[in-house]
Amino acid sequence: MLMSGIIALIWLITLAFLVLMPNRYDSSFTLILPGSGVGSSLNLESIGQATTATNSAFSSPSISPTENYKRLLMAEITLERATKIAGDDDDMVSAPRVKLIDQTNLIEVSISAGNPVRAQEKARSLRTAFLVGLDKLRKDESEKREEAESIRLVQLETKVREAQQNLLAFQGKTGLVSLEQFNNRISALDSLQDRERQARTEAKRTAATASKIAKALNISVTTANKAFTLKADPVFQSLLTRYAAVNTSATEKQATLGPNHSQVQQINAENAQLKSQMLARGGKLTGLSDIVLMGFADLSMSSERGALVGVMVARDSERSGANAGLADIRAQISEQTAKAPTLVNQASELADLQRDLRVAEAVFSSALARIDTNKADPFASYPLVQTLEEPSLPEERSSPSTIVVIAGAMGSSLIILIGFGLLWFRQIIIRKVLPNA
Repeated sequence: MLMSGIIALIWLITLAFLVLMPNRYDSSFTLILPGSGVGSSLNLESIGQATTATNSAFSSPSISPTENYKRLLMAEITLERATKIAGDDDDMVSAPRVKLIDQTNLIEVSISAGNPVRAQEKARSLRTAFLVGLDKLRKDESEKREEAESIRLVQLETKVREAQQNLLAFQGKTGLVSLEQFNNRISALDSLQDRERQARTEAKRTAATASKIAKALNISVTTANKAFTLKADPVFQSLLTRYAAVNTSATEKQATLGPNHSQVQQINAENAQLKSQMLARGGKLTGLSDIVLMGFADLSMSSERGALVGVMVARDSERSGANAGLADIRAQISEQTAKAPTLVNQASELADLQRDLRVAEAVFSSALARIDTNKADPFASYPLVQTLEEPSLPEERSSPSTIVVIAGAMGSSLIILIGFGLLWFRQIIIRKVLPNA
Protein backbone atom coordinates (compact mmCIF):
# COMPACT_ATOMS: atom_id res chain seq x y z
CA MET A 1 0.00 0.00 0.00
CA LEU A 2 2.89 2.36 0.81
CA MET A 3 4.52 1.70 -2.52
CA SER A 4 1.27 2.31 -4.41
CA GLY A 5 0.73 5.55 -2.50
CA ILE A 6 4.19 6.86 -3.33
CA ILE A 7 3.86 5.95 -7.02
CA ALA A 8 0.43 7.56 -7.13
CA LEU A 9 1.83 10.69 -5.53
CA ILE A 10 4.59 10.85 -8.17
CA TRP A 11 2.10 10.61 -11.01
CA LEU A 12 -0.19 13.11 -9.32
CA ILE A 13 2.66 15.59 -9.07
CA THR A 14 3.58 14.88 -12.71
CA LEU A 15 0.03 15.51 -13.84
CA ALA A 16 -0.22 18.68 -11.77
CA PHE A 17 3.08 19.90 -13.29
CA LEU A 18 1.82 19.29 -16.82
CA VAL A 19 -1.47 20.99 -16.08
CA LEU A 20 -0.36 23.93 -13.95
CA MET A 21 3.09 24.73 -15.39
CA PRO A 22 2.80 27.65 -17.90
CA ASN A 23 3.86 26.94 -21.45
CA ARG A 24 7.15 28.38 -22.69
CA TYR A 25 8.10 28.94 -26.33
CA ASP A 26 11.66 29.71 -27.42
CA SER A 27 12.47 31.93 -30.39
CA SER A 28 16.08 31.97 -31.52
CA PHE A 29 18.24 33.82 -33.99
CA THR A 30 21.92 33.64 -34.98
CA LEU A 31 24.38 36.50 -35.40
CA ILE A 32 27.69 36.35 -37.27
CA LEU A 33 30.74 38.62 -37.05
CA PRO A 34 32.86 38.93 -40.20
CA GLY A 35 36.45 38.25 -39.19
CA SER A 36 38.49 40.29 -41.67
CA GLY A 37 39.77 43.81 -41.11
CA VAL A 38 39.73 46.64 -43.63
CA GLY A 39 42.24 49.28 -44.67
CA SER A 40 42.47 52.35 -46.84
CA SER A 41 45.15 54.72 -48.07
CA LEU A 42 44.84 58.30 -49.31
CA ASN A 43 47.69 60.03 -51.14
CA LEU A 44 47.66 63.82 -51.49
CA GLU A 45 50.08 64.86 -54.22
CA SER A 46 52.90 67.09 -52.96
CA ILE A 47 51.19 67.31 -49.58
CA GLY A 48 51.11 64.06 -47.71
CA GLN A 49 49.63 60.65 -47.19
CA ALA A 50 46.98 59.26 -44.89
CA THR A 51 46.77 55.53 -44.26
CA THR A 52 44.32 53.75 -42.03
CA ALA A 53 44.04 50.04 -41.29
CA THR A 54 41.66 48.10 -39.10
CA ASN A 55 42.92 44.76 -37.87
CA SER A 56 40.68 41.77 -37.61
CA ALA A 57 38.45 41.88 -34.55
CA PHE A 58 39.71 38.40 -33.65
CA SER A 59 43.43 39.13 -34.01
CA SER A 60 43.92 39.75 -30.27
CA PRO A 61 44.05 36.60 -28.14
CA SER A 62 43.06 38.51 -24.99
CA ILE A 63 39.95 40.25 -26.33
CA SER A 64 36.98 38.47 -27.89
CA PRO A 65 34.30 40.58 -29.58
CA THR A 66 31.84 37.68 -29.31
CA GLU A 67 32.20 37.73 -25.51
CA ASN A 68 31.69 41.51 -25.53
CA TYR A 69 28.58 41.15 -27.65
CA LYS A 70 27.29 38.36 -25.40
CA ARG A 71 27.58 40.67 -22.43
CA LEU A 72 25.87 43.46 -24.34
CA LEU A 73 22.99 41.15 -25.30
CA MET A 74 22.43 40.28 -21.66
CA ALA A 75 22.94 43.82 -20.32
CA GLU A 76 20.10 45.41 -18.39
CA ILE A 77 20.08 48.48 -20.62
CA THR A 78 19.62 46.26 -23.68
CA LEU A 79 16.72 44.41 -22.08
CA GLU A 80 15.05 47.68 -21.07
CA ARG A 81 15.44 49.06 -24.57
CA ALA A 82 14.05 45.81 -26.03
CA THR A 83 11.00 46.05 -23.72
CA LYS A 84 10.32 49.59 -24.96
CA ILE A 85 10.66 48.48 -28.54
CA ALA A 86 8.29 45.56 -27.91
CA GLY A 87 5.75 48.08 -26.57
CA ASP A 88 4.58 46.09 -23.52
CA ASP A 89 6.08 47.31 -20.26
CA ASP A 90 4.04 44.76 -18.31
CA ASP A 91 5.80 41.89 -20.07
CA MET A 92 9.48 42.58 -19.45
CA VAL A 93 11.91 41.04 -21.90
CA SER A 94 13.82 38.49 -19.87
CA ALA A 95 17.50 37.77 -20.11
CA PRO A 96 18.20 35.70 -23.21
CA ARG A 97 20.24 32.53 -23.39
CA VAL A 98 23.37 33.28 -25.41
CA LYS A 99 25.59 30.53 -26.76
CA LEU A 100 28.94 31.07 -28.46
CA ILE A 101 29.76 28.41 -31.03
CA ASP A 102 33.36 27.23 -30.62
CA GLN A 103 35.80 27.83 -33.50
CA THR A 104 33.31 30.13 -35.21
CA ASN A 105 32.19 33.74 -35.10
CA LEU A 106 28.58 32.73 -34.48
CA ILE A 107 26.37 33.84 -31.61
CA GLU A 108 23.14 31.91 -30.94
CA VAL A 109 20.51 33.78 -28.97
CA SER A 110 17.28 32.32 -27.54
CA ILE A 111 14.50 34.07 -25.68
CA SER A 112 11.30 32.71 -24.13
CA ALA A 113 7.66 33.84 -24.04
CA GLY A 114 4.22 32.46 -23.26
CA ASN A 115 3.18 32.07 -26.92
CA PRO A 116 5.08 31.62 -30.22
CA VAL A 117 4.26 35.04 -31.69
CA ARG A 118 5.25 36.84 -28.53
CA ALA A 119 8.53 34.90 -28.37
CA GLN A 120 9.36 35.93 -31.95
CA GLU A 121 8.46 39.57 -31.19
CA LYS A 122 10.74 39.56 -28.14
CA ALA A 123 13.56 38.07 -30.17
CA ARG A 124 13.18 40.75 -32.83
CA SER A 125 12.99 43.49 -30.19
CA LEU A 126 16.12 42.16 -28.50
CA ARG A 127 18.02 42.06 -31.80
CA THR A 128 16.91 45.62 -32.64
CA ALA A 129 17.83 46.87 -29.16
CA PHE A 130 21.23 45.20 -29.45
CA LEU A 131 21.94 46.82 -32.86
CA VAL A 132 20.72 50.21 -31.59
CA GLY A 133 23.07 49.90 -28.61
CA LEU A 134 25.97 49.09 -30.97
CA ASP A 135 25.18 52.13 -33.10
CA LYS A 136 25.14 54.37 -30.02
CA LEU A 137 28.47 53.00 -28.85
CA ARG A 138 30.00 53.55 -32.28
CA LYS A 139 28.61 57.07 -32.48
CA ASP A 140 29.84 57.93 -29.00
CA GLU A 141 33.32 56.60 -29.84
CA SER A 142 33.35 58.56 -33.11
CA GLU A 143 32.33 61.79 -31.39
CA LYS A 144 34.96 61.44 -28.67
CA ARG A 145 37.67 60.64 -31.23
CA GLU A 146 36.59 63.55 -33.42
CA GLU A 147 36.63 65.90 -30.44
CA ALA A 148 40.17 64.85 -29.52
CA GLU A 149 41.31 65.02 -33.16
CA SER A 150 39.73 68.45 -33.56
CA ILE A 151 41.87 69.75 -30.72
CA ARG A 152 44.89 68.23 -32.43
CA LEU A 153 43.87 69.80 -35.74
CA VAL A 154 43.68 73.24 -34.14
CA GLN A 155 47.22 72.78 -32.85
CA LEU A 156 48.47 71.66 -36.27
CA GLU A 157 46.69 74.53 -38.00
CA THR A 158 48.38 76.96 -35.59
CA LYS A 159 51.74 75.49 -36.55
CA VAL A 160 50.93 75.91 -40.25
CA ARG A 161 49.99 79.57 -39.70
CA GLU A 162 53.16 80.22 -37.72
CA ALA A 163 55.27 78.62 -40.44
CA GLN A 164 53.52 80.72 -43.10
CA GLN A 165 54.00 83.94 -41.12
CA ASN A 166 57.68 83.20 -40.55
CA LEU A 167 58.20 82.53 -44.26
CA LEU A 168 56.34 85.66 -45.38
CA ALA A 169 58.16 87.82 -42.84
CA PHE A 170 61.51 86.53 -44.05
CA GLN A 171 60.57 87.07 -47.71
CA GLY A 172 59.41 90.61 -46.98
CA LYS A 173 62.57 91.44 -45.03
CA THR A 174 65.13 90.00 -47.47
CA GLY A 175 63.31 90.25 -50.80
CA LEU A 176 64.27 86.63 -51.47
CA VAL A 177 61.01 84.92 -52.40
CA SER A 178 62.14 81.56 -53.73
CA LEU A 179 65.19 79.38 -54.21
CA GLU A 180 64.71 79.83 -57.94
CA GLN A 181 65.33 83.53 -57.42
CA PHE A 182 68.55 82.66 -55.57
CA ASN A 183 69.62 80.39 -58.42
CA ASN A 184 68.91 83.18 -60.90
CA ARG A 185 71.11 85.57 -58.91
CA ILE A 186 73.96 83.06 -58.85
CA SER A 187 73.47 82.46 -62.58
CA ALA A 188 73.56 86.23 -63.11
CA LEU A 189 76.93 86.35 -61.35
CA ASP A 190 78.23 83.60 -63.61
CA SER A 191 76.88 85.51 -66.60
CA LEU A 192 78.64 88.68 -65.43
CA GLN A 193 81.90 86.78 -65.17
CA ASP A 194 81.43 85.48 -68.72
CA ARG A 195 80.72 89.01 -69.93
CA GLU A 196 83.80 90.28 -68.08
CA ARG A 197 85.99 87.78 -69.90
CA GLN A 198 84.45 88.77 -73.24
CA ALA A 199 84.82 92.50 -72.52
CA ARG A 200 88.42 92.02 -71.44
CA THR A 201 89.20 90.17 -74.64
CA GLU A 202 87.45 92.82 -76.75
CA ALA A 203 89.36 95.64 -75.00
CA LYS A 204 92.68 93.90 -75.62
CA ARG A 205 91.80 93.27 -79.27
CA THR A 206 90.80 96.89 -80.03
CA ALA A 207 93.79 98.25 -78.10
CA ALA A 208 96.15 95.99 -80.02
CA THR A 209 94.64 97.07 -83.36
CA ALA A 210 94.88 100.78 -82.52
CA SER A 211 98.45 100.36 -81.25
CA LYS A 212 99.57 98.53 -84.39
CA ILE A 213 98.12 101.20 -86.70
CA ALA A 214 99.66 104.00 -84.60
CA LYS A 215 103.03 102.29 -84.85
CA ALA A 216 102.67 101.95 -88.60
CA LEU A 217 101.72 105.64 -89.00
CA ASN A 218 104.27 106.74 -86.38
CA ILE A 219 101.69 108.80 -84.52
CA SER A 220 100.00 108.44 -81.21
CA VAL A 221 96.31 107.88 -80.70
CA THR A 222 96.06 111.27 -78.96
CA THR A 223 97.60 112.98 -81.94
CA ALA A 224 95.27 111.12 -84.28
CA ASN A 225 92.27 112.30 -82.27
CA LYS A 226 93.47 115.90 -82.69
CA ALA A 227 93.83 115.28 -86.39
CA PHE A 228 90.19 114.35 -86.49
CA THR A 229 89.44 117.58 -84.63
CA LEU A 230 91.12 119.50 -87.44
CA LYS A 231 89.37 117.41 -90.06
CA ALA A 232 86.05 118.30 -88.53
CA ASP A 233 86.85 122.06 -88.68
CA PRO A 234 85.65 123.57 -92.04
CA VAL A 235 87.97 126.60 -91.87
CA PHE A 236 91.06 124.49 -91.39
CA GLN A 237 89.99 122.11 -94.11
CA SER A 238 89.36 125.02 -96.51
CA LEU A 239 92.82 126.45 -95.81
CA LEU A 240 94.35 123.01 -96.16
CA THR A 241 92.65 122.43 -99.50
CA ARG A 242 93.72 125.80 -100.86
CA TYR A 243 97.24 125.30 -99.51
CA ALA A 244 97.48 121.91 -101.21
CA ALA A 245 96.27 123.41 -104.52
CA VAL A 246 98.64 126.40 -104.39
CA ASN A 247 101.53 124.20 -103.32
CA THR A 248 100.96 121.95 -106.30
CA SER A 249 100.76 124.93 -108.67
CA ALA A 250 104.00 126.38 -107.21
CA THR A 251 105.81 123.12 -107.74
CA GLU A 252 104.68 123.03 -111.39
CA LYS A 253 105.67 126.63 -112.08
CA GLN A 254 109.07 126.20 -110.44
CA ALA A 255 109.73 123.33 -112.76
CA THR A 256 109.16 125.51 -115.90
CA LEU A 257 109.98 129.03 -114.71
CA GLY A 258 112.91 130.32 -112.73
CA PRO A 259 112.76 131.09 -109.04
CA ASN A 260 112.92 134.81 -109.75
CA HIS A 261 110.02 134.80 -112.08
CA SER A 262 107.22 137.07 -110.98
CA GLN A 263 104.59 134.33 -111.14
CA VAL A 264 106.73 132.00 -109.06
CA GLN A 265 107.35 134.66 -106.47
CA GLN A 266 103.65 135.57 -106.37
CA ILE A 267 102.48 131.99 -105.91
CA ASN A 268 105.16 131.35 -103.27
CA ALA A 269 103.96 134.38 -101.34
CA GLU A 270 100.38 133.11 -101.55
CA ASN A 271 101.53 129.66 -100.47
CA ALA A 272 103.40 131.06 -97.44
CA GLN A 273 100.38 133.13 -96.45
CA LEU A 274 98.02 130.10 -96.63
CA LYS A 275 100.51 127.98 -94.71
CA SER A 276 100.76 130.65 -92.02
CA GLN A 277 96.95 130.92 -91.74
CA MET A 278 96.56 127.13 -91.70
CA LEU A 279 99.17 126.63 -88.96
CA ALA A 280 97.67 129.46 -86.93
CA ARG A 281 94.20 127.91 -87.19
CA GLY A 282 95.50 124.43 -86.35
CA GLY A 283 97.51 125.63 -83.41
CA LYS A 284 94.49 127.45 -82.04
CA LEU A 285 92.34 124.29 -82.26
CA THR A 286 94.82 121.67 -81.04
CA GLY A 287 97.79 123.47 -79.47
CA LEU A 288 100.17 121.38 -81.58
CA SER A 289 103.44 122.59 -83.06
CA ASP A 290 103.86 123.66 -86.67
CA ILE A 291 105.87 120.53 -87.48
CA VAL A 292 103.09 118.19 -86.22
CA LEU A 293 100.45 120.25 -87.98
CA MET A 294 102.37 119.95 -91.24
CA GLY A 295 102.37 116.19 -90.70
CA PHE A 296 98.55 116.32 -90.42
CA ALA A 297 98.47 118.16 -93.71
CA ASP A 298 100.40 115.27 -95.21
CA LEU A 299 97.96 112.80 -93.71
CA SER A 300 94.98 114.67 -95.10
CA MET A 301 96.49 114.71 -98.55
CA SER A 302 96.94 110.90 -98.47
CA SER A 303 93.60 109.10 -98.54
CA GLU A 304 95.09 105.73 -97.53
CA ARG A 305 96.86 107.16 -94.49
CA GLY A 306 93.76 109.15 -93.59
CA ALA A 307 91.69 105.98 -93.72
CA LEU A 308 94.13 104.21 -91.41
CA VAL A 309 93.93 107.09 -88.98
CA GLY A 310 90.15 106.76 -89.04
CA VAL A 311 90.39 103.05 -88.31
CA MET A 312 92.87 103.72 -85.50
CA VAL A 313 90.60 106.32 -83.91
CA ALA A 314 87.58 104.02 -84.28
CA ARG A 315 89.42 101.13 -82.63
CA ASP A 316 90.59 103.41 -79.85
CA SER A 317 87.00 104.51 -79.28
CA GLU A 318 85.94 100.85 -79.17
CA ARG A 319 88.74 100.20 -76.69
CA SER A 320 87.52 103.04 -74.50
CA GLY A 321 83.96 101.72 -74.67
CA ALA A 322 85.10 98.19 -73.90
CA ASN A 323 87.13 99.42 -70.93
CA ALA A 324 84.17 101.40 -69.63
CA GLY A 325 81.90 98.36 -69.99
CA LEU A 326 84.57 96.18 -68.39
CA ALA A 327 84.82 98.53 -65.43
CA ASP A 328 81.04 98.51 -65.01
CA ILE A 329 80.88 94.72 -65.21
CA ARG A 330 83.70 94.38 -62.70
CA ALA A 331 81.88 96.75 -60.35
CA GLN A 332 78.76 94.60 -60.63
CA ILE A 333 80.78 91.43 -60.06
CA SER A 334 82.39 92.98 -57.00
CA GLU A 335 79.00 94.00 -55.66
CA GLN A 336 77.40 90.60 -56.32
CA THR A 337 80.42 88.76 -54.88
CA ALA A 338 80.22 90.84 -51.71
CA LYS A 339 76.52 89.97 -51.38
CA ALA A 340 77.04 86.25 -52.12
CA PRO A 341 77.75 85.06 -48.54
CA THR A 342 74.72 86.91 -47.21
CA LEU A 343 72.62 85.57 -50.10
CA VAL A 344 73.75 82.00 -49.42
CA ASN A 345 72.80 82.32 -45.75
CA GLN A 346 69.43 83.77 -46.73
CA ALA A 347 68.84 80.95 -49.21
CA SER A 348 69.67 78.39 -46.53
CA GLU A 349 67.26 80.02 -44.09
CA LEU A 350 64.61 80.26 -46.81
CA ALA A 351 64.99 76.53 -47.55
CA ASP A 352 64.56 75.73 -43.85
CA LEU A 353 61.43 77.90 -43.60
CA GLN A 354 59.94 76.37 -46.75
CA ARG A 355 60.67 72.87 -45.45
CA ASP A 356 59.05 73.69 -42.11
CA LEU A 357 55.98 74.97 -43.95
CA ARG A 358 55.79 71.89 -46.19
CA VAL A 359 56.13 69.55 -43.21
CA ALA A 360 53.48 71.45 -41.23
CA GLU A 361 51.11 71.42 -44.21
CA ALA A 362 51.76 67.72 -44.85
CA VAL A 363 51.11 66.77 -41.22
CA PHE A 364 47.96 68.92 -41.11
CA SER A 365 46.63 67.55 -44.41
CA SER A 366 47.45 63.97 -43.41
CA ALA A 367 45.69 64.41 -40.07
CA LEU A 368 42.65 65.88 -41.80
CA ALA A 369 42.58 63.06 -44.34
CA ARG A 370 43.05 60.50 -41.57
CA ILE A 371 39.96 61.81 -39.78
CA ASP A 372 37.93 61.38 -42.95
CA THR A 373 39.27 57.88 -43.59
CA ASN A 374 38.60 56.89 -39.98
CA LYS A 375 34.99 57.99 -40.37
CA ALA A 376 34.73 55.68 -43.36
CA ASP A 377 35.20 52.64 -41.06
CA PRO A 378 32.83 52.81 -38.07
CA PHE A 379 33.51 49.16 -37.19
CA ALA A 380 37.06 49.59 -35.90
CA SER A 381 36.28 49.06 -32.20
CA TYR A 382 32.87 47.43 -32.55
CA PRO A 383 33.01 44.92 -35.42
CA LEU A 384 30.25 44.54 -37.94
CA VAL A 385 27.55 42.09 -36.94
CA GLN A 386 25.07 40.46 -39.33
CA THR A 387 22.00 38.35 -38.85
CA LEU A 388 22.64 34.85 -40.13
CA GLU A 389 19.24 33.46 -39.03
CA GLU A 390 16.16 35.60 -38.45
CA PRO A 391 14.18 35.20 -35.18
CA SER A 392 12.23 31.98 -35.54
CA LEU A 393 8.53 31.35 -34.92
CA PRO A 394 8.47 28.29 -32.62
CA GLU A 395 6.09 25.54 -33.70
CA GLU A 396 6.23 23.57 -30.45
CA ARG A 397 6.56 24.58 -26.85
CA SER A 398 9.95 24.09 -25.29
CA SER A 399 8.65 23.76 -21.73
CA PRO A 400 7.09 21.82 -20.15
CA SER A 401 7.98 18.81 -22.32
CA THR A 402 5.36 16.07 -21.92
CA ILE A 403 7.73 13.33 -23.01
CA VAL A 404 10.46 14.45 -20.61
CA VAL A 405 8.04 14.80 -17.69
CA ILE A 406 6.43 11.38 -18.30
CA ALA A 407 9.84 9.80 -18.75
CA GLY A 408 10.86 11.30 -15.42
CA ALA A 409 7.75 10.03 -13.71
CA MET A 410 8.27 6.54 -15.18
CA GLY A 411 11.89 6.56 -14.09
CA SER A 412 10.92 7.62 -10.59
CA SER A 413 8.26 4.88 -10.42
CA LEU A 414 10.79 2.30 -11.59
CA ILE A 415 13.30 3.37 -8.96
CA ILE A 416 10.62 3.08 -6.23
CA LEU A 417 9.63 -0.39 -7.45
CA ILE A 418 13.24 -1.49 -7.41
CA GLY A 419 13.71 -0.01 -3.95
CA PHE A 420 10.68 -1.70 -2.46
CA GLY A 421 11.60 -4.97 -4.20
CA LEU A 422 15.03 -4.92 -2.62
CA LEU A 423 13.45 -4.12 0.71
CA TRP A 424 11.00 -7.07 0.32
CA PHE A 425 13.69 -9.61 -0.58
CA ARG A 426 16.37 -8.40 1.79
CA GLN A 427 15.74 -11.10 4.49
CA ILE A 428 15.86 -13.91 1.92
CA ILE A 429 19.09 -12.56 0.50
CA ILE A 430 20.60 -12.14 3.95
CA ARG A 431 19.70 -15.76 4.94
CA LYS A 432 21.24 -17.10 1.80
CA VAL A 433 24.39 -15.09 2.24
CA LEU A 434 24.61 -15.61 6.02
CA PRO A 435 22.82 -18.91 6.87
CA ASN A 436 24.07 -18.94 10.50
CA ALA A 437 23.03 -15.40 11.23
